[in-house]
Amino acid sequence: MHYNPAMDDHRWLHWAQQLQAIAQTGNHFAVNDFDRQRYGVVRQVAAEMLAAGSGADPRVIEGLFAAEDGYATPRLDVRAAVFRDDRVLLVKERADGLWTLPGGFADVGDSPSLAAEREVKEEAGFEVRAVKLAALFDRNRQGHTPFPWHQWKVLFLCEILGGEATPSIETEAVEFFDLAALPPLSQGRTTAQQVRLMFEHHRDRARPTSFD
Repeated sequence: MHYNPAMDDHRWLHWAQQLQAIAQTGNHFAVNDFDRQRYGVVRQVAAEMLAAGSGADPRVIEGLFAAEDGYATPRLDVRAAVFRDDRVLLVKERADGLWTLPGGFADVGDSPSLAAEREVKEEAGFEVRAVKLAALFDRNRQGHTPFPWHQWKVLFLCEILGGEATPSIETEAVEFFDLAALPPLSQGRTTAQQVRLMFEHHRDRARPTSFD
């Protein structure tokens, strides 16, 4: 199991995610009941670690892990940075009442850029075109709140083609914000550091893609 010192604050999360992935992949390739039983124990340990670190019910975490099948890979969260008059587009999530860059998990069949464009349309009402891959991040290294599965975050710069600010079943408000006046952010989805970085990419389109 690989240890990365950059994730000292959430080593338990990294370990739990890796144990879950080992259990899921191992169970997928297991050829007998003994192996499946042992991978089930590994999965349970991962769930208990995650529950202990996050305060969640271990039975709920175990149920989530048990529903996963196949070879374990990182999930892909796609976010769009859209600007107007040097202000960034944010949406207010109904789930927690906090603000974020529009986005979510990529759907099967979408290209990454199409996923970003679709999320802006669905969550904010604007038709946009992705013009730059600004960043590709490991979520574990970005200061987000804990999440059960390993996740990568893809951030695109997008240009507005049309439409108007329109909330959705997932969002209750849509607004543009100055960098110096950002609202409270939904830390599981978007961090202030990521928004600041998107401003830098917006102001310098030649800036190389950020990654870790």
